[in-house]
Amino acid sequence: MSKPHPVQVIAVSGGKGGVGKSNVSVNLAIALAEKGRRVVVLDADLGLGNLDVLLGVTANKNLHDVLSGECDLKDVLVDGPGGIKIVPASSGTQRMTQLSPMEHAGLINAFSELGDQIDVLIVDTAAGISESVVSFLRAAQELLLVVCDEPTSITDVYALIKLMNRDYGTDRFRVLANQVRSEEEGKHLFEKLTRVTERFLDVALQYVGIVPYDEAVKKAVQRQRAVLEAYPRAKASIAVRALADKVDSWPLPSSPRGHLEFFVERLVEV
Repeated sequence: MSKPHPVQVIAVSGGKGGVGKSNVSVNLAIALAEKGRRVVVLDADLGLGNLDVLLGVTANKNLHDVLSGECDLKDVLVDGPGGIKIVPASSGTQRMTQLSPMEHAGLINAFSELGDQIDVLIVDTAAGISESVVSFLRAAQELLLVVCDEPTSITDVYALIKLMNRDYGTDRFRVLANQVRSEEEGKHLFEKLTRVTERFLDVALQYVGIVPYDEAVKKAVQRQRAVLEAYPRAKASIAVRALADKVDSWPLPSSPRGHLEFFVERLVEV
């Protein structure tokens, strides 16, 4: 019997809201799908899910229905643009923001049933550093932090890195500069962040590039479309494809790390 293939799990986070995490998540997913990967995006903002609205897709069921036992995870998958699938969260359900650790574990384990059908899972986390966000970050193998060139974005990303490093021993983070005016501005932003982390923390940050500020992104959002689909030649679309090339070369996980993680049964070495 052949060993099941590992699934690449990338959590996209950023501390504060408004830095463009959901746009990065969706467009990165589409760019990876263009490369032949089978990609699922999980809307992990459990109480204020918005990916279905962002993309103008209709979700009849969501994670709330999975948790209440009304359906399986595969029943809530929605077809998104470019061949990606979306797991919609519920919107305006306070109950979903107060899940117990056991329920979180149940949700993460539920993804195992999709393992044969996907290559990449992108987890679009909520803003902030709630227990929910942390449990999704810990359950992913790659943490992609989206940062903008504004002081609150840098301090929030730093707070997230510090929390994950100090409390959970996470020491590797990938950083994407979003909505910047140039490659130089992106690098400068990354240097600002590394200056603080190097002084106070023992972590390795890896710069993965920029997605430039682009009016096409705003236009696409207004049209409820992904920029890669609506404006494939826009600057932002080209940058996301370059990011997808890098992501595609990241090593796949090979062994479990001893705590709750997505698709862990695919990592058990025989």
